[in-house]
Amino acid sequence: MSTPQTGSRGGAVGIKEVAAHAGVSPGTVSNVLNRPERVADTTRARVEAAIRELGFVRNGSASSLRAGQGRTVGLMVLDLGNPFFTDLARGVEDVMSERGYAVILCSSATSAEREERNLRMLAEQQVRGVLVTPVDQGPDRLALLRERGVNAVMLDHPATRPHQCSVTVDDVSGGHLAVSHLLDTGARDIAYVSGPMSIRQCADRHAGALKALEAAGTGTLRHVIVPEMTPRAGQEAAWQLLGELPDAVFCANDLLAMGVLRALLQQGVRVPERVRLIGYDDIEYTTASAVPLSSVRQPTYRLGRISAELLLEECEDPDGHAHQQIMFQPELVIRESTAP
Repeated sequence: MSTPQTGSRGGAVGIKEVAAHAGVSPGTVSNVLNRPERVADTTRARVEAAIRELGFVRNGSASSLRAGQGRTVGLMVLDLGNPFFTDLARGVEDVMSERGYAVILCSSATSAEREERNLRMLAEQQVRGVLVTPVDQGPDRLALLRERGVNAVMLDHPATRPHQCSVTVDDVSGGHLAVSHLLDTGARDIAYVSGPMSIRQCADRHAGALKALEAAGTGTLRHVIVPEMTPRAGQEAAWQLLGELPDAVFCANDLLAMGVLRALLQQGVRVPERVRLIGYDDIEYTTASAVPLSSVRQPTYRLGRISAELLLEECEDPDGHAHQQIMFQPELVIRESTAP
């Protein structure tokens, strides 16, 4: 393992030493560290080689103080146990890594109190910006960030203010897609299994399901609400349905659907012959379940990347930045759990 070299005055190697070694100006080295996209590939490669050879280590705290801005952002999601948010975080982290930023990842665990506590912590850490999937549509908990000049982008949630960026998916359309498909398979008695309706995604998917029934002019929708959106909660919901089985079950996410599937199969209920089943998110595990699950797909990784790009644009070019509210359309993926 090589030992970092020292500068001309016996201290650690600084930007001036790296610049001299690479034959560029200190400003070019600074651009490579902070705005690499502005530096030609050959020059950037030469500076990066000098950094490695000299063992230069950026003094993050000092550079933040000099610039008045840090190179850390926060990411607040609802549930780290859900692969949907894992894929979303991967999209965010890939962009931030490419641009030289670090990410502080937090989970609210669908708790408003924990969300507020984590947002306060991120503000105290003086993060450059925050990406937030809010717990509910209640009080504006981002006010604390705005008071401290911290930019925020709503992720997997529409903007709650006109001058705010957001990246989300049309979940009303997603609910409509799922239930329209179930109706097309012949189902008429449909159960919707979801988390609390205070969660925007659950409410919007329910609204879309009702619209599909209204458009078809046939069918009924039962609603089973569980406290959390996990496989165990899905099993508990299925036990509630065993006394009077519906024709089909639409779950607000794939984890719930996997739990419902497990409970039905344990009780000898055949899927899809007796009960058709569809989830939401199209996480990787849907194809590996005992009966491959139909689902409503969201462009999860892309949601993460685009939201990260919007946040950095607002942080780095506030005067030229135009707020955007981007909404993607979901996609129906049909597998064996709803096959005729």
